Amino acid sequence: MKKMKRNWKRVLLLVVIVFICIQVIGGVFFYDLAIKRGPKDFLQNNADLEVADETMDLYVNGDWIDWVHDQNFEELTLESRDGLKLSGYFLPAAMPTDKLVILTHGYLGNAKQMGLFGIFYYQELGYNIFMPDARGHGKSEGDYYGFGWPDRLDLIDWTNALVEKLGTDTEVVYHGLSMGAATVLMASGERELPSQVKAIVADSPYGSVYQLFAYQMKRMFHLPAFPLLDSTSLVTKMRAGYLFKEASSLKAVRKTEVPILYIHGKADTFVPFQNAIELYQNTSSSSELFLVDGANHGESYASQPEEYKQKVQQFLTHTVK
Repeated sequence: MKKMKRNWKRVLLLVVIVFICIQVIGGVFFYDLAIKRGPKDFLQNNADLEVADETMDLYVNGDWIDWVHDQNFEELTLESRDGLKLSGYFLPAAMPTDKLVILTHGYLGNAKQMGLFGIFYYQELGYNIFMPDARGHGKSEGDYYGFGWPDRLDLIDWTNALVEKLGTDTEVVYHGLSMGAATVLMASGERELPSQVKAIVADSPYGSVYQLFAYQMKRMFHLPAFPLLDSTSLVTKMRAGYLFKEASSLKAVRKTEVPILYIHGKADTFVPFQNAIELYQNTSSSSELFLVDGANHGESYASQPEEYKQKVQQFLTHTVK
């Protein structure tokens, strides 16, 4: 009997050891897959990221590309709180103004891709524009992707630096896309958010990093979130300094005082539009919701450009002086 008990204890211990090894290996694997800086081949030919031919033509051949190339951007740098050198691009308005928009890009993107929206703010609204490379992207340092959480503090520091550069009367608008939308929403709930931030436009946001990855693990890998996603979160905490569940747009908007316009494509299968609805329903400040029929992830502007611009302009009319 005692021998049998000892054998069972050994088997149980072996099972525990194997389970822990699987979680560690799996956590490191998914960290390298999604969080570590570098190419992400698993997103190639992903049906959830397919866009209409007209959208792809705008992304690749749109007039905004030549416009970005022709502008004399001032390249600015900033040292993050944890010592990274961050990079961004500033363009003063054609006519003097106290209005500034900070445009934050999506996962695996870069600052100048937000020129798609920058040309609208510059030419039609007369704003100063600033487009930062998120940590781990473009010219900014960093060996991991923050999915908005460490980036929210970088955004606040950029805002303070730009207010110092332009003057305390500056009125700031945040406009973010996908990961950039999560970034601006996460920043919105911070106590240290500069008072100059008057309005936020969040295009295709997610509620939290954990929520996003749980959805993608099920959809792309047919795996449940628990326990592997929790293991990956712990690896991310050790290597990048944040946990997936703390990186929450939803928690931030429950305490924000900044008006928010949510925009989301109703055909988005990468970040379902229900994310935007949940965020809208939980926002403590005044908020608006614009859902675009037939638009996939980040495709709302390309799908309905005039309606998109009209909605943004109307929103800013009653939020920014």
